[in-house]
Amino acid sequence: MGVMHRMTGLLVGAVFGAVFVVVNAHDPLNPVAAVVLRVAACLAAAYVLILWFVAARRNPPAPGSGGGGGQAMFGRGYLIVVAAEAALLFGGLRVLAALEFPEQGNVGWVAFVVGVHFIALAPIWKDYGIAVPGVVLTLLGAAGLVLAWTSMAAWAPFVSGVLSGVALLAGSTTFAWRTVASARASAGSGADQPAVARQEPQVSNS
Repeated sequence: MGVMHRMTGLLVGAVFGAVFVVVNAHDPLNPVAAVVLRVAACLAAAYVLILWFVAARRNPPAPGSGGGGGQAMFGRGYLIVVAAEAALLFGGLRVLAALEFPEQGNVGWVAFVVGVHFIALAPIWKDYGIAVPGVVLTLLGAAGLVLAWTSMAAWAPFVSGVLSGVALLAGSTTFAWRTVASARASAGSGADQPAVARQEPQVSNS
């Protein structure tokens, strides 16, 4: 997977994470803690966006590429996974409502499906690193579904929503920074190659 493809995936993950935190940081959390979490989530997503632009500036598309890599990234496999995700999300929420499942468990179902979606995309994108947050979200989603049936149902949105968002944002910011740093180091080492090559003829002539 190319640098920009990876950065785009990380940006999507950061946006998902920020939405998870902003929507679910509420009671029974302390109001001040909720505000701090929301602000921190937005700042983290903004940081990944800035890194995306930095990477885009340092890695412009090759002439004549025609965006083929992007078509491969968002090709048929990706569309199938996203379609299945949408069907499971909205269909599953309808089923939960019909079963009179506690409303606090809805975010658990959303986190569960989003987590499975990341796991399914790992072999399609050939980037198994995204399976790690996928597993974390799946487990947190399942935990929220279980909590929804207990006396601690009010904490289900925090477990499945806020913690899932924090996991996504932590992974996105960390790997986005590493990706940009690695690309910068590779570009720096590549820039040194021509200079060495130019010196070789001079040594042989002497």
